[in-house]
Amino acid sequence: MKTAVMAFSGGMDSTSLLLRLLREGNKVYTIGFNYGQKHIVELERAQMNIDYLSSNGFQVNHKVVDLSSLMSMFTGSLTSSDDVPTGHYEEEQMKSTVVPNRNAIFSSIIYGYALSLSKELSKKITISLGVHSGDHAIYPDCRPQFYKSLNLAFELGNWDSENVDLLLPYIDGDKESILLDAIESCAKLNLDFDIIFANTNTSYDPDKDGRSSGKTGSDIERILAFNAIGRKDPVIYQQDWSEVLSHALSVQADYMDKIYREKLTEIQYQVTRNSATERAFTGLYDKHFEPGNYHCICCGHLLFESTGKYNSGCGWPAFHTEDVNAKISRIEDYTHGMSRIEVKCSKCDAHLGHVFEDGPLQYGGERYCINSAALEFRE
Repeated sequence: MKTAVMAFSGGMDSTSLLLRLLREGNKVYTIGFNYGQKHIVELERAQMNIDYLSSNGFQVNHKVVDLSSLMSMFTGSLTSSDDVPTGHYEEEQMKSTVVPNRNAIFSSIIYGYALSLSKELSKKITISLGVHSGDHAIYPDCRPQFYKSLNLAFELGNWDSENVDLLLPYIDGDKESILLDAIESCAKLNLDFDIIFANTNTSYDPDKDGRSSGKTGSDIERILAFNAIGRKDPVIYQQDWSEVLSHALSVQADYMDKIYREKLTEIQYQVTRNSATERAFTGLYDKHFEPGNYHCICCGHLLFESTGKYNSGCGWPAFHTEDVNAKISRIEDYTHGMSRIEVKCSKCDAHLGHVFEDGPLQYGGERYCINSAALEFRE
């Protein structure tokens, strides 16, 4: 049996990682850290899931390391009397939730534990951490470059380091993909997804009863991820799910609007965010037939390949086929006294144009009439 050591905070990511390691047949040793965090309820939740797994036949060796005295010297709103900021996860003020050098300290302890276990059990050990791409914007100690450098330092600074490997399975993923991975794990392990994730804490600012506020950046990110996979979050919030979801969607919309206004030209913004239409025969890609791909100007999602583009003479870029993975959204549109089918990016809801039933019959008979301003071409 393979053996893995991991940091287990009791949050969404580490819980998903624990399930993944069990799914893959590992004997798992977990470490939780009490570093004086305001949301220390996460350690209670971690134990709840350790107990739940045990009742279902999965034994996990779990320890809690007390670093509260040491890390009380460190700055950051998670360990001080400062208020935890609210708003979007990637807003500048979220940097106050950074605890200096936290992951380096945690990783050092985990690495030492893994080396000790390797010697004790006479076998190789894998260290696994649940860091992911969404953390990179705020936490520099969640970036792949950091772990690559840190692991090299550990290898240089220890005997028998060849017996310890580092695994970061979520490093290029996001909260949505992590949840989908957890669903797969629960199905294979015959565990109840809702019970497990009700036993987690993601909020940086839970109340005295351990209920998530729904307002901190970590809350917002989690709520949006559950909504993206079409599930209600089973964790208990201070307000009803409909209220916390509405708030999270509003925060997300406001944040993304700022991003789009900074990133897009005026015509790109008006077309994609306000469903405007560029004037016929004025778009950059109307008569453009170079080989390559056409992506959403807002989020980069692949929409069309150049092999699906043709000259319809309509005055806008015309495509007879969307990319197989584009999954472009279709919405009935009755504006301007007409009945049409509007098409939008399935990833960011950007308005693209309309689809009509006067396209080449050999390709199904549809014509995607798309604004150039909604597209980014890549060779």
